Amino acid sequence: MPDLIKAGFIQFQPILGEPETNISKLTALLEQASEADLIVIPELANSGYNFESKKQANELAEEISKSIFVDFLIVEARKSNSFIVSGINESDNGKLYNSSVLVGPKGLIGKYRKIHLFLNEFDFFERGNIGLPVFDIGFCKIGMLICFDWIFPEVWRILTLKGAEIICHPSNLVLPYAQQAVPVHGMINRTFNITANRYGTERDVTFSGKSIISDPLGKTLTSASPDKDEVQFIIMDLSLAKNKMITSRNHAINDRVPEEYKDLAF
Repeated sequence: MPDLIKAGFIQFQPILGEPETNISKLTALLEQASEADLIVIPELANSGYNFESKKQANELAEEISKSIFVDFLIVEARKSNSFIVSGINESDNGKLYNSSVLVGPKGLIGKYRKIHLFLNEFDFFERGNIGLPVFDIGFCKIGMLICFDWIFPEVWRILTLKGAEIICHPSNLVLPYAQQAVPVHGMINRTFNITANRYGTERDVTFSGKSIISDPLGKTLTSASPDKDEVQFIIMDLSLAKNKMITSRNHAINDRVPEEYKDLAF
């Protein structure tokens, strides 16, 4: 498979409680991204984020297997022969999860449920319970994290150890730090990272926009504005993510000394 691919993000402003509007917005934005092999969409893109109540959160959630939003993403992936990662408000057996899905031309490939909940998310969502999966889509291996997961280095390393070359990071960021930290995680683990953030104010929460793509050397390759819809994608050379050498004698993964890290397991 070729090492050169086109990958990027859609930054937009989902409207709380208006899933049909959000699908309509994304239809136009995905058309702009039709040349990309892989595109990442923000967290909770189907529902909006700052729910007024648990009742509202439940009403806006969807079961993955019956989701109008996921079916929409699959149709778009087939149209452009691409792969799409998007955040979604997931319902499963009466419980809600802040999830992301990976779809492609052949349908749903997999999902991830956010492990590290942020602020009022504890009022609506269960903690993720399906681990940190990595998916082989043929031309690369993909891991997924969601928003506040960014602050925990363990999850980035686990995805790397499982072979992830691109880590897709749907987000609704409000803190001003992730856009600085995510490229550093990429440098440490030698991965490409795509943070697709939203923007705008939803009730009393304002989101920061500034979606980014970073490379395995920790360089931010492109970034978005703080307050506009944007579609950006770049050419990635995946051989950079496959090469974990730091110097001629140092390897980012093989030089680890796990027996000295036992204090992490508590």
